[in-house]
Amino acid sequence: MALIPKKHEMPIQGPLERTTNFCEVALGYTKEIAVAEAERCLNCKNRPCIEGCPVHIAIPDFIQEVKKGNFNEAYAIISKSSSLPAVCGRVCPQEKQCEAMCTLHTKLKVDGVGIGRIERFVADYHNENSTNSIVPPKSNSHKVAIIGSGPSGLTCAGDLQKQGFSVTIFEALHTPGGVLVYGIPEFRLPKSIVKKEIDNLKALGVEIKTNVVIGKTLTIDELFNMGYEAIYIASGAGLPKFMDIPGEGLKGVFSANEFLTRINLMKAYEDNSYTPIIKSKKVAVVGGGNVAMDAARSAKRLGSDVTIIYRRTFDELPARHEEIEHALEEGIKFNFLTNPIEIIGDENGNCIGIKCVKMELGSPDESGRKRPVVIENSEFTIDTDAVIMSLGTSPNPLIKNTTEGLSTTKWGGIMIDEDTGLSSRENVYAGGDAVTGAATVILAMGAGKKASQAISKKLLNKE
Repeated sequence: MALIPKKHEMPIQGPLERTTNFCEVALGYTKEIAVAEAERCLNCKNRPCIEGCPVHIAIPDFIQEVKKGNFNEAYAIISKSSSLPAVCGRVCPQEKQCEAMCTLHTKLKVDGVGIGRIERFVADYHNENSTNSIVPPKSNSHKVAIIGSGPSGLTCAGDLQKQGFSVTIFEALHTPGGVLVYGIPEFRLPKSIVKKEIDNLKALGVEIKTNVVIGKTLTIDELFNMGYEAIYIASGAGLPKFMDIPGEGLKGVFSANEFLTRINLMKAYEDNSYTPIIKSKKVAVVGGGNVAMDAARSAKRLGSDVTIIYRRTFDELPARHEEIEHALEEGIKFNFLTNPIEIIGDENGNCIGIKCVKMELGSPDESGRKRPVVIENSEFTIDTDAVIMSLGTSPNPLIKNTTEGLSTTKWGGIMIDEDTGLSSRENVYAGGDAVTGAATVILAMGAGKKASQAISKKLLNKE
């Protein structure tokens, strides 16, 4: 076999330049690079990459069209399975999913095909060049309500609308997009990209009502009374977790959720923002996931000296390798094997430091990772005037508390049938972070697709 070329690098903004702006870091493949990367695909018969994709895109098929330069045909193939290709091409952890299953990686021990990068190119090319108008499908006279306009809700809505259902999305915030707009920074996912994907769904006929808080403005039972025959709960997991240590109520202590929402949705970094945020000199971010990287890199762009505090080592960091690499390039520091025990304040209630202990790794815990153990008499203090807690999130209890007969786990996740997404309430389905807690965009989309199939089967079989 001929020598397989290396995966083509993604053109990016340089570290010094990008830390002064919120523009997208990854610049995207050109036509030439996209075709060259597509030519690395072996088009193997067993197609393992499809099994690695939670929404089962026909990956080899769209890549073959890219090889030929048929970019709109490639987009049509992707769109059969994904309602958000420009989003997925940017934020999905392909290196742990489809690309990890690529034969180049598993058998030949070289980099898998850059599937996500090619998908992004195809979606962007289509959005910039397509002149075809979207034609709404013929109605089948069935109404479905979807709670939440994040990736899971948008996917379920798109799949159902394409089948002729009348779909209405109810969104609590003033802007649709869920975590795609409030949680992921502009430099990773431009909001114009999200808006374009949502506009495509609106053109299909999906109706989106914002500023509607289900459990307060309306209840699940009231939605049924309004004529909706099935409901999909995709309300996400927006309730932040804290460590329950002294000082978490001090000024300058944020959840990553609040910090990122102020920056991403409310543009707090702009000089004329109606909801500005304090630009701290030194920021400590507690956590090691993608959200922690987003918070740290956002703080860096506000001019702060940023340190990430993580209780395990570099090897256990759960964030995507690309995000960690970009954070290091941007000058963000890491304090590994470190855990906070108190946030220190001054006489005016302002955060001025964070007291920590050193850790060492012991035997594995239930996650399979080595458990961090405190080293006695290892306390030390890091000077900081802001702390961002990025410890995960859980579902808001509002829907649970206002919906009789809806079974949930002890931490608030809605209990469902894994095959259909059906909850303990008849015709009430759920998926995404509202079920699993904070997870990836593509897994939430997979849940939305599964629920759409179950809802379609249930309602159309009525006839």
